Amino acid sequence: MDTLQVGMKTVVEREVTEAMTTPRGEYRVFSTPAMVQFCESAASQLVAPHLPPGQGQVGIVVTIRHLGPTPLGKRVRAEVELTGIDRRRLSFKIKVFDDVEQVGDCDHDRFIVDLDKYQAKLKKKIEG
Repeated sequence: MDTLQVGMKTVVEREVTEAMTTPRGEYRVFSTPAMVQFCESAASQLVAPHLPPGQGQVGIVVTIRHLGPTPLGKRVRAEVELTGIDRRRLSFKIKVFDDVEQVGDCDHDRFIVDLDKYQAKLKKKIEG
């Protein structure tokens, strides 16, 4: 985690598949829930190589604006920037584009977790 720095950036691209769409009239378009998942995944990809063994990350806040439709089969691109580090809390600004225009923007926070503690808490919850 010591190698994470404010200002770090990455770009992630994906094709919009059937599972990522919702119907809009006669068309299928990139859905807002799929955009949320795409933004979280893109931010996670920026962070993952910087975490030591035994640490992971979870999303804790997503504020998203879906600005325009993207048809099934087109590509979307997330431009991710790490904008803040507060101990284990990481903040990101993400812009989402298709081949034509910007179709979304997102403010997203993630939290670095100790995997052993996280798994123990989850196990306790599962076991009741």
